[in-house]
Amino acid sequence: MFTSVLMIEKALTSADVEFVTTLHGDEEVAFHVLLQPRGEQADRLLRAIDDIALGELDEAVREGETPEGKEALSTGERALEVSLTALRTAGAEAGGRLLEDHPLDALRAVVDEVGADEVIVLTDPHYVEEFFHRDWASRARHKVGVPVLKLFSHSKA
Repeated sequence: MFTSVLMIEKALTSADVEFVTTLHGDEEVAFHVLLQPRGEQADRLLRAIDDIALGELDEAVREGETPEGKEALSTGERALEVSLTALRTAGAEAGGRLLEDHPLDALRAVVDEVGADEVIVLTDPHYVEEFFHRDWASRARHKVGVPVLKLFSHSKA
């Protein structure tokens, strides 16, 4: 069985699930999902810049409404459960947990713990972080010792 650690920041859409579960053809895949709620991993200004770069001005204005701290955790728990259920429904083995701090340290520990074959980072575009190679995928490539695939999530279910 192929083992993937899947880093996400919001609930997977049906298109995301189909995409990650078919990446390896008919091979059985087990996913270990790590979710860090969006409100925890970047400050509002960077998220607003990303929204503007994508032409989503309304989203940039609403960045102040994005849950932060403990409020983001309850949203994250729901997103994680929705994502795990969707992966299982698609026929994959799936387990996971929320990340509160130091996502890359947790990623490395999980990769070692489960003997992962790869890491898939599935997020919205984060142009500022990507430009400076400070996004999860760029940083993970130097830390985990397995291939890291970066994919952009689909915004609509």
